[in-house]
Amino acid sequence: MKRFLIWTLVLITIIAVIFFFYFNNIKKESTAQQNTNDTTAITRTSESQNLDTTNTNTNTNANTNTSTNTYSYTETEISSFSTKIYTKEDSRQNNLSITCSILDGKIVKSGETFSFTNTIGPSTSSKGYEEADIFDSNGNKKKGYGGGNCQVSSTLYNAVLNTSGLSVIERHEHSNKVPYVPENKDAAVAYGSIDFKFRNDNDFDIRINCSTDGNYVYVTLYRI
Repeated sequence: MKRFLIWTLVLITIIAVIFFFYFNNIKKESTAQQNTNDTTAITRTSESQNLDTTNTNTNTNANTNTSTNTYSYTETEISSFSTKIYTKEDSRQNNLSITCSILDGKIVKSGETFSFTNTIGPSTSSKGYEEADIFDSNGNKKKGYGGGNCQVSSTLYNAVLNTSGLSVIERHEHSNKVPYVPENKDAAVAYGSIDFKFRNDNDFDIRINCSTDGNYVYVTLYRI
């Protein structure tokens, strides 16, 4: 009986030891797996942060490039001139408006020769021009498409005269007196016949602003 009890105690001890090592091993494996998962999570978090940092840097570089490619310049008014509109007929007002809108914003680059008639082109009904008063070569008044263009060219001519570094290449007087500029200050134009031209001898480009409000024609020259 005593021997039986001893072997029973030994068996219980062995079983207890086996269970102890078994559960201890499971606990270690669980702890190791938890550490692995934590390490993976940390790694993923680090990678995500690095990716965010990379994206931030990329966006910063993109913004920097965009800023670098944005060009700006300072415009300076260098001359202006205006002429009063004495004839208020609708056809003439219409022609003035069309010609001013075509001329407005024209850039004359450094060294370039500007041609008024080449810039405006022929005054045709298809472009919206109407017949208004013009002078023929003998000084007689008659109707013709684009009547009023010469007031715009004469306004521009006087603005050019007030600007250094602009050389008048071609300019013609009217065959009769015009009321909107003093004598010898006009610049008659007719597409395919006579023109007003000037050359920009400056080392900078010039922009022409031109407009009309029905009472005056305005021309302003800007250094750009």
